[in-house]
Amino acid sequence: MTATHLVWFRNDLRITDNRALHAACQDIHAKVIAVYIATPEQWQQHDMAPRQAAFIQQNLDCLDASLAEKNIPLFSHQCADFAESVEWLSGFCQKNDVTDLFYNRQYELNERRRDDRVGELLQGKCTLHAFDDSLLLPPGSVVTGSGEMYKVFTPFRKSFLQRLTHSDARCLPAPKPRADNAERLPLVPFDYPLEQPDPSLFPAGEDAALQRLRSFCRERVQDYQQQRDIPAIDGTSCLSPYLAIGVLSPRQCFNRLLAECPQTLEDDQSGAFVWLNELVWREFYRHLLVAYPKLCRHKPFIAWTDNVRWSGDADHLAAWKAGRTGFPIVDAAMRQLNQTGWMHNRLRMIVASFLVKDLLINWRAGERYFMSQLLDGDLAANNGGWQWAASSGTDAAPYFRIFNPTTQGERFDKKGDFIRRWVPELADVPDSDIHHPHQWAIKQGRVLDYPEPLVDHAVARKQTLQAFEEAKRGAG
Repeated sequence: MTATHLVWFRNDLRITDNRALHAACQDIHAKVIAVYIATPEQWQQHDMAPRQAAFIQQNLDCLDASLAEKNIPLFSHQCADFAESVEWLSGFCQKNDVTDLFYNRQYELNERRRDDRVGELLQGKCTLHAFDDSLLLPPGSVVTGSGEMYKVFTPFRKSFLQRLTHSDARCLPAPKPRADNAERLPLVPFDYPLEQPDPSLFPAGEDAALQRLRSFCRERVQDYQQQRDIPAIDGTSCLSPYLAIGVLSPRQCFNRLLAECPQTLEDDQSGAFVWLNELVWREFYRHLLVAYPKLCRHKPFIAWTDNVRWSGDADHLAAWKAGRTGFPIVDAAMRQLNQTGWMHNRLRMIVASFLVKDLLINWRAGERYFMSQLLDGDLAANNGGWQWAASSGTDAAPYFRIFNPTTQGERFDKKGDFIRRWVPELADVPDSDIHHPHQWAIKQGRVLDYPEPLVDHAVARKQTLQAFEEAKRGAG
């Protein structure tokens, strides 16, 4: 009997360097089919951004076309949630006489429970093949001498890079066309709010992602260390939306970087190494999710920080979301997020610190809002970033380190080029006053159509320090 291999696509929407797809196609005599299952109610529970759902749909269309060229049909289906998807997949496997199911692992708690349930339902009916594909090194492979997950990034990175140099991080080729002529099937549209991202900012498809990766590594990564914190400059890779849904693999990033900058691992002062460092942060946060599943349940890594008495000021939260706080760099960043679904990483730190440390609003509100807007929404990276800013996570900023949003703006957007792009109300304010626009307006006898600052940073800082100190004392 001819074997039937089913490839279950999830957050790995590409045909190149896809470990599950590559393995499924090794037997030239097997029939290979593919499936994608949308789960809109689960997405809603996970606060998936309508932009990200639309981006997934766009890239699924591209994947469908690429698979069709290889004579691999892509079936698509929609279930309410993971539980329903498991039952449907089991029935699909039986109906199509699937002998082997191939998929790439996901590391979030709900996803792992879903995959465990699939294993239970299909036990004895078909063989499961799971692969570590979305990371350079699998979770649990980089541990301390006592076998525990690292809690601090720098020693994790040292151990990670040592192990990486001795691992097989090669990219796998796309499969060759199959012998069978497969009919191309219509994809099921998502029953989910969709907001189309700007195609000029983030074009869909593997080719677009690989082209962006190549041009970044050839032309801009050398200056990454000097330019990455300046939001007015196109100094970052902007690859995170592709990595988040697996249109691009981290191995493709790593290998392209080494191809263009062969000395990356030896020169830790280079722009290339600093960008590699960001890829390692991505790994760190994902490894942590597996070692500490409570992070998937929005629990703080440092337990006593749950005792902080947060402000419940709904107006402050709404003003932060809308980019109407009266702090120009914060407002420009939030408007960039609201309009494009993406935000520069330095700005993510600034606005997160402002919400938690200036407005004393629970970091979970910010984490959730980011997920609802981000094109590159990713639980591990988003949770890791928010817990870093809130001083509640592993390797987080100590609670007494509080960003001053005004001086952050002066440092990273000195002349206000980024601010004016997103806060046109401040277009007439000169460079020297752009970070204190109301002081300038008073001197000029002008009235700005721009809100006064929500808080006095110096006062807010003292209140935050007091709230954290009380929480720590209360924990004993």
